Amino acid sequence: MENRRVVITGVGMVTALGNNAADTWEGVRAGRSGVGPLTRCQLPGLAPEIAIAGEVKNFSADPVIDRKDARRMDWFIQYALVAAHDAMVNAGLGGLGPVPNPEETGTIVGSGMGGLISIMETSETMREKGMNRVSPFFIPASIINLAAGQIAIRTGAQGPSYAPVSACASSNHAIGEAFHAIQRGDARMMLAGGTEACLTPISFAGFAAARALATQYETPETASRPFDATRSGFVHGEGGGVLVLEELESARERGAPILAEIIGFGMSADAFHITAPPEDGAGAARAMKAALRSAGLAPEEVSYINAHGTSTPVGDAAETRAIRSVLGAHADRVPVSSTKSMIGHALGGSASIEAGVCAMAIRDGIIPPTINLRTPDPECDLDYVPDTAREQALDVVLSNSFGFGGANTTLVLRRFDG
Repeated sequence: MENRRVVITGVGMVTALGNNAADTWEGVRAGRSGVGPLTRCQLPGLAPEIAIAGEVKNFSADPVIDRKDARRMDWFIQYALVAAHDAMVNAGLGGLGPVPNPEETGTIVGSGMGGLISIMETSETMREKGMNRVSPFFIPASIINLAAGQIAIRTGAQGPSYAPVSACASSNHAIGEAFHAIQRGDARMMLAGGTEACLTPISFAGFAAARALATQYETPETASRPFDATRSGFVHGEGGGVLVLEELESARERGAPILAEIIGFGMSADAFHITAPPEDGAGAARAMKAALRSAGLAPEEVSYINAHGTSTPVGDAAETRAIRSVLGAHADRVPVSSTKSMIGHALGGSASIEAGVCAMAIRDGIIPPTINLRTPDPECDLDYVPDTAREQALDVVLSNSFGFGGANTTLVLRRFDG
């Protein structure tokens, strides 16, 4: 049986640039930074330069979620529900509510850290007031699959529902698995993506101890500078994205808008180190090759790559080498950029945001920039679209996302040609 074609009909986001996809895309196109001083919490004992973040600003789950319900959910679940609502509005489904074919609709939403805010707050409650004061909603507020579960409950989606957990590759795994579910006939529609809300002292302390965070910068807005020779680490972020994926004929039947088509997905493991990639980027290259093989494409057909591009010294150089190894001489003709330069690193939510950015880039013929790229690095020698977005028709786009533990993922999106 021939695989079904899968299209993206809606994108929803909650990011440091806006609480919906439209505002986020506007900020990305403008090359605007959403990074600033950390306001969510205090970091006593840590170096003050670490206290910056790609925070979600002015967030409210109203009117998507009842306030009483929202108080019983960790923020990562709230971000997912608001992003799902935004995606469903943009897909012509009216917002978070009943889906047309519930038994053939699924929800796959990943996260790297899950309900870390709830875990910290509940630990404080238990220490100060005793075990009997722990809320009965603590567990469903904090476990990672409840983002997908809450979306399913509110939409009536009765198809596949679960949560991939692969650090910063989580939401690419979610979208890739949703793509496969529709391809093989397990669903006609999937709500897929990822979410993260862990701007907490313990998270900052952990990443600081691992020496992963940016510490050298002129202003917070310039701290995330992927591929720049002076990059010093990633900027901790948060947020989430949800995509509405549909089987092509189903989308056509309801007259849905089609932003792009997903035609391939690849994944691999570095099998190398708990946090660092191999210097040659071999694992990332295997994921990209697998994705192109899945899509039935040659490397020369790639128009643009949305890089993982976290702004870490080792990671950016390894990804550059991986791209060169996969594309060969064509690498010099392919624009590459990092959305994280503008929103920071939203961890398990980042890949879904970036996949949504890729879909809108294809729709509008706009390549997002890499901002803060001032000092060329001899080890990062591709066209990174510095500072200013570029108008260019895009036919085939790769979206890379890699995670601690050596998880590598690549999505392939194509302009829908009807």
